[in-house]
Amino acid sequence: MENIIEVSSLAKVFGNQTAIESVDFRVKKGEIFGFLGPSGSGKTTTIKILTGQLTPTSGTAKVFGESVSQLKNSEYRKRFGVLTDNSGLYGRLSIYDNLKLYCDLYDVPLSKIDEVLDAVNLKQEKSKKVSTLSKGMTQRVTLARALIHEPELLFLDEPTSALDPTNSLHIHDGLRALNEKGTTIFLTTHDMQEAETLCDRVAFLNNGKIQLLDTPDKLRKSYSDSTITVELTNEEKVILPAGSEGANQLFNYMNTNQVVTIHSNELTLGEIFVQVTGRKLA
Repeated sequence: MENIIEVSSLAKVFGNQTAIESVDFRVKKGEIFGFLGPSGSGKTTTIKILTGQLTPTSGTAKVFGESVSQLKNSEYRKRFGVLTDNSGLYGRLSIYDNLKLYCDLYDVPLSKIDEVLDAVNLKQEKSKKVSTLSKGMTQRVTLARALIHEPELLFLDEPTSALDPTNSLHIHDGLRALNEKGTTIFLTTHDMQEAETLCDRVAFLNNGKIQLLDTPDKLRKSYSDSTITVELTNEEKVILPAGSEGANQLFNYMNTNQVVTIHSNELTLGEIFVQVTGRKLA
């Protein structure tokens, strides 16, 4: 499968502070790639380099097979979308009028406005002025703007950080639908549940370096101890080992109708991150 992003030995230094160091990864066309880590780990710096907003100190970064320095050209700007913490919206205009400006910029029919507002659960609010919106609503408008031209590649920096669970789930559904149409998504987040829900592969970023990179399923399995926990009718929870001994015990519990639930003891992505890095996500 073709790579849409290629990063090799990437580093960015601000004065005497290293934001990212020796970062290497590839993002395949059509996948949702998660770039995971706590605040200050280098996620936003990486996105700004990949979108041509920052110049790397060393290393190379390519998007669409070209150096990121080329992304300032208009022919490439229309091929990707970006959601960052800098909204760039016009407060005196309504939600609809803000999105109308971007329809004009990208030669997109105005009918797309209702479609993207529906995707972010704001269709009924389109006449409201942006200056009156909450932080979460503003974030959803910014996401709608990033979706409006159905970009080949979408960069999302903490897209649901200010949203309640209901709207987060609505956004997740919209992102899956967009991905199914062919858009590649590069997602930064410190929400490991969001990453498990959405991402095909994830990279763990800590102190500016990638420490793990694989599919969520393979990461969970590689850190599993292969035991299972069985909850019994007397509310006791029993951890059973892998192999014939555990299988025989489980058979006995099931044969005597004592089993309420059975769970494999795989770690979550968040637990794996803490185990690997020694850092909590925040």
